[in-house]
Amino acid sequence: MTRTLSSSQADDGLLLQSAGSRTSLRDEAIKTLQAAIIAGELRPHVVYSAPTLAAQLGMSATPVREAVLDLVKEGLVETVRNKGFRVVELAAAELDELTELRLLIEVPSVRNLARRGLSAAEYRALKQLTTQIERAAVRNDMVAHNKADLEFHTALLGLLCNRTLVETVRSLRVRSRLYGMSRLADSGQLLPTSHEHIELLDLIRDRDAAGAARLMRQHIGHVRGSWATGAAED
Repeated sequence: MTRTLSSSQADDGLLLQSAGSRTSLRDEAIKTLQAAIIAGELRPHVVYSAPTLAAQLGMSATPVREAVLDLVKEGLVETVRNKGFRVVELAAAELDELTELRLLIEVPSVRNLARRGLSAAEYRALKQLTTQIERAAVRNDMVAHNKADLEFHTALLGLLCNRTLVETVRSLRVRSRLYGMSRLADSGQLLPTSHEHIELLDLIRDRDAAGAARLMRQHIGHVRGSWATGAAED
């Protein structure tokens, strides 16, 4: 006997499909807004409205508003009553603390991953992300660059099968501010540091633990160097 949906069951199915679609849009809005904050495209002291940003992102205001509420919980933005929201300012001392924690976590994690090595499939998947990072750098698209950068580093650390580690690093990264990156891109200086991703990947594939750890430390060091100031490093 063929089973048919009642009208209420059919409506539930439509609601679930709609909710899933909205959740996907909200997640995409979160990633884009996080990347824009990291890159300095969205700055403190400026009030932004969800409808205006939604129009720029090519989506409705609802998932953007939901994304903003999630970012409020993360401490990245704060609401401005009846106006919109603004980015929470990050002091230099706070950025130093975030960078120090990243060094303590990511450098030994990359060293351990290099000792483990990569499968051919893992290498191919991660290499695609390094290509996205470099192409975004060439286009001077800082939002796309930072979205791909965050995905690369979290996917890389995800190979260690420690979800808490990945979420901790993700939080530390999205709370950073890299206001100098756009100036580096304009002067053609961003591509060399973007290329460090494929160099790191090759070192891990080759099981060069010391080399991978050294490059990871150098890579994170840009946060308080050229990525913050916009000036080329020696």
